[in-house]
Amino acid sequence: MDHFLPKEVQEGLDQARKVALRRSHRLMVEVAGRAYPVLRAWDGGFAIEARTAPHLRGLVDLFDGGRHLSQCLIVTSSEENGEWCFDYKRMTEASGSQPLDFARASDAPAGLLEYDG
Repeated sequence: MDHFLPKEVQEGLDQARKVALRRSHRLMVEVAGRAYPVLRAWDGGFAIEARTAPHLRGLVDLFDGGRHLSQCLIVTSSEENGEWCFDYKRMTEASGSQPLDFARASDAPAGLLEYDG
C-alpha cells in the first residue's frame, strides 16, 4: 500500500519526529565545550541534527544527562533526512577512577591514618 503525502506535510511530520526524539533522549555529544543532542544511537554510532551541528570529526565525549559515558573517535558516515550519521572508530568507556599503573592487592588498606598521640 503506497501513501503519498504533500511535501509540506511530510516536512512537518519529520520536524515533529525530531522534536520528540530530542525530548525523549538525554544523550549528548560534546565537542570543544559545545554540546549537541543525539537524535538516535545504535551499536556502531549515532546521529545528530545536521542544520544545528557542524560536521564533526575526531574525539568527542558522549554524555547521558550529566554522566560521562565514553570518549569516542568518530567519522561521518552519511547525511540522510537532515541528520549527520557518525560511526565509531574507537569507543572508550569512561570510568569514575584513574587507571592504576600497578597491581593493587585485594587486602590493601584504603588509606593510612597517622596517630599523633
